[in-house]
Amino acid sequence: MAVFRVGENIFVLENESFQYVMGVGADGTVRHLHWGDKVSPDDFEVRVFDDINSNHSYRDTICEEYSSFGGKLFRDCAFKCEFSDGVRDAVLVFEDYVISEDTLKLILRDIRYGLEAELIYKVYDGCGVMGRKTVIRNVGEDRIECEKIMSAELSFPEKCEYEVINTNGTWWGEYQIVRERLSGGSLSFESRKGTSAHCNAPFFIAEPSLRDGGKILFAALAYSGSFKVSVSRDSFNVTRALLGVNDFDFGVTLKKGEKFSAPWVYFGSAQCADEVSRIMNRFALKHVFPEQFREKPLPVLYNSWEATGFNVTAESQKELADKAAKTGVEVFVMDDGWFGERKDDFAGLGDWYVNREKFPKGLSELIDHVNALGMDFGLWVEPEMVNPDSDLYSEHPDWVYHFKTRTPSRMRNQLVLNLTKPQVKEFVFGFIDKLLSENNIKYIKWDMNRPISEPGADNLENSRELWFRHTQAVYDIVDSLKAKYPETQFEACASGGGRCDYGAFGHFDEIWTSDNTKPVDRIDIQNGYSLINPTKAMRAWVTDSSDAPWSFKFNIAMQGSLGLGMNLFECSEDDLDVMKEYVSLYKKYREVIQFGDRYCLMNLEDHGLNAVEFVTEKENRAIVFAAAVNTKHLHRSFKIRLRGLDEKSRYRVEIGGESTEKSGSYLMHAGLERDFGGDFKSEIWTVNRL
Repeated sequence: MAVFRVGENIFVLENESFQYVMGVGADGTVRHLHWGDKVSPDDFEVRVFDDINSNHSYRDTICEEYSSFGGKLFRDCAFKCEFSDGVRDAVLVFEDYVISEDTLKLILRDIRYGLEAELIYKVYDGCGVMGRKTVIRNVGEDRIECEKIMSAELSFPEKCEYEVINTNGTWWGEYQIVRERLSGGSLSFESRKGTSAHCNAPFFIAEPSLRDGGKILFAALAYSGSFKVSVSRDSFNVTRALLGVNDFDFGVTLKKGEKFSAPWVYFGSAQCADEVSRIMNRFALKHVFPEQFREKPLPVLYNSWEATGFNVTAESQKELADKAAKTGVEVFVMDDGWFGERKDDFAGLGDWYVNREKFPKGLSELIDHVNALGMDFGLWVEPEMVNPDSDLYSEHPDWVYHFKTRTPSRMRNQLVLNLTKPQVKEFVFGFIDKLLSENNIKYIKWDMNRPISEPGADNLENSRELWFRHTQAVYDIVDSLKAKYPETQFEACASGGGRCDYGAFGHFDEIWTSDNTKPVDRIDIQNGYSLINPTKAMRAWVTDSSDAPWSFKFNIAMQGSLGLGMNLFECSEDDLDVMKEYVSLYKKYREVIQFGDRYCLMNLEDHGLNAVEFVTEKENRAIVFAAAVNTKHLHRSFKIRLRGLDEKSRYRVEIGGESTEKSGSYLMHAGLERDFGGDFKSEIWTVNRL
């Protein structure tokens, strides 16, 4: 790991996997020179370019580290602003630099105005990942109106076509993988909803179309709001990517001394797409997750929603807790319906007091009962929302995003609170603080069930700032609560996977992956999620949403942080015993699953079988989940080859009641052939080194 300067104008960053090099040109622009294998840094130089002709300037052909709108730049750019005199041309040139042990800061400044851009690069130890972000400052006297501030601009090393991987999902169908070959033009992946949303995702994975393979490139944006990731290939065969806060309806007004800090981008390279998952999983475990639970396995939980819906009472929840305890779960989470006049989703949201009709003695009676059963207690809240039919809205109708001449649109019968108002932010922190201070609550499920519409914030001079200010307010509240209550875990939920990103991973301990818990659908959802996101953060439930057997449901849900959400009132004692067996097995191997390397061995689309392996060198063991939805005719035999084992060691593989001993080389190169004839057939293998 190294960050250093060579000569007067070359800057080099190195980690275990690759080298990243920049240089300052004679015109003061910071050029991108290299992203790839390590070479002698003394050999780098910054070439001088001339305009090709009267239609193609040199700025269109060079690779800049952070391009700004203006001059002879006619392609997409990372930054755009307007100065107080109406000039919309930013000329950012290198001025200074600062190097610390693992960080490089390049300071650029406009040649005429008080505009400063600080490009920050960070090399993370032991992960094969680097970070980038940009800070824009007004160091002058007059205001600056910023229209676009991307976090990072990345130039790809190969002048070839790339296949770009992202997702194109929906609510109930998040993380559907899409691959698009970029021959020319641009691909844009974005959200305009105020969250990272259910459709596209804030990352890219790019695979070069080279005969020798070439390195796969990837980058992920650490931001939970409206984002934009664009990848373009120009007429000169140069491919570039821009990642940052979405510039749609975006604006930042910077007065004297003010700054805007763009979110981090984490980037790197890999030998194959499946390796990206392992690199970023290790990175998140070491550098991203909140420290309180970073090194601790997440508990198995039960959530009451599917059993009781809004009809929660102290007695019904205690009865559910009795049954949940028999399965071996560690946290009992009560979902919606416990507060205000909350009998359905038409009323009560925002009135965060305990409903005394449902809980005559408050929450303490239920919590004490849950704790006596050996479980922690968790609670569902939706802090960013309000029903018009609520005491809160009656008292503060001006606390929602709105335009004065428009009627706020309702979705799920609710409106979005304006968290950019200090008093609203204080209210949200206050009610959760009160709940946590008065009750022994160890788990908060933070939900957000609709996007932002009518984005008016009359408290802001520039209301276009609300998009990123809202997201930052969520981060601030959660961080403050976690600092005050370090033993309480926080889960991010936004109608399922609407807030799943490296920004959320930095503040929440886990995320709710999707409202869709059907195991067959979850195979695609979880494989798409796992392209670049960490296994540990992925909550996965076993529920009543499918007729598949318990064995199949647990097979799929155990591939993340396991949860139970079925209606336990309808489960027999035999059902509870089966659940207990799977929960017990999960606990034995959850550190392998949550902290180990994930390998996608086979997938349904290509092979007819989904096979996922988790392996950890530290514990010398692995676990494999193999599942076939329905095999046809006699095509039911599959050879499964493992990965990540020690070729010279011998392993005991246990599959159900069977046991066999094989070498690591045999398991990885020859593999085991297994039968999956019929519907919903699945196996769980445990692999232990002898």
